[in-house]
Amino acid sequence: MARFRIRLALLGSAAALTAGAAVPAQFAGAQPAAAAGRQWVALGDSYTAGGIPAAGETFEVPRNGCERTDRSYPQLIESRLGALFDLTNVSCAAATIEDVTEKAQEPVGRHLPPLSEDPDYPFPAVPPQSAAVGPDTDVITVGIGGNTPGFGALLGQCLKLGEENGGVGTPCKDALAVSIPDRLNKVSREYDRMLAVLHERAPHAKILTVGYPTIVPEDTSKCRYNDVTQFGSITKGDLDWLRQDVLGPLDDIIEKSTRTQEAADFVDLYGSSRNHSVCDTDKWVEGFVTPPDQLALVHPNTLGHHNAADHVQAAMLNTIG
Repeated sequence: MARFRIRLALLGSAAALTAGAAVPAQFAGAQPAAAAGRQWVALGDSYTAGGIPAAGETFEVPRNGCERTDRSYPQLIESRLGALFDLTNVSCAAATIEDVTEKAQEPVGRHLPPLSEDPDYPFPAVPPQSAAVGPDTDVITVGIGGNTPGFGALLGQCLKLGEENGGVGTPCKDALAVSIPDRLNKVSREYDRMLAVLHERAPHAKILTVGYPTIVPEDTSKCRYNDVTQFGSITKGDLDWLRQDVLGPLDDIIEKSTRTQEAADFVDLYGSSRNHSVCDTDKWVEGFVTPPDQLALVHPNTLGHHNAADHVQAAMLNTIG
């Protein structure tokens, strides 16, 4: 697949970081709650919803464009702990923090022109994810944050600038670093508000915030320039910058905001996935594509979702007193 086509996909899609009873009708297709057990609501973006890299199949009928797949970590946990927790999964690819808190989202599905046209696009707007939370909710898991500062768009810009610069230097950092503090401040403000809203809607619920896995390795010499199964034409210098000044601080903000809430705990995925980045042989996050030409757009694969399931499950079991 030509590099320019991958770049267009990233620039044109927000999905890059992007993909029953007691449940409102508009959440048809999200796992309906059963009659017994602790009520669990899963919120988040594509790192929660799953999508193509997670494997499995979407299970909404009809499709709503959120790309929740049956091998994502909420669904894996449900298969293990279904007798203890009744899952309502309203995570949605390309969701921002505001889409969880208060904003109706228009899902994109797999509509990534010029690479792909989704036959079901456009999709009707879905309600803010927090609408699925209520006084009877016992546990909330939420994995969100990367789309608010536009991490997917950053990757696309770094891809373009790295190619133009011949793979040397830090052209993306040089062009965009000045904007990062404001973007991260926006994340901090909106994350605090989201947690307050969730607590207000479900005052007795335990909130488990889920961080992001290791995406860029600490040793970027592992990353091959112009390899689209990794980071394509993004320079090693810009990969170091993205890890140190964007992804690391993003996880720190999520953890710090969580610690301000008495009824919330942070689930760290970074440490356990440290040697399983996009550039590692045993990767848990795919690069821009998986061989031969399937778009992955830097998302967790099946192994990544199993790791997330293990850690989120352990935190959920700790909520049972």
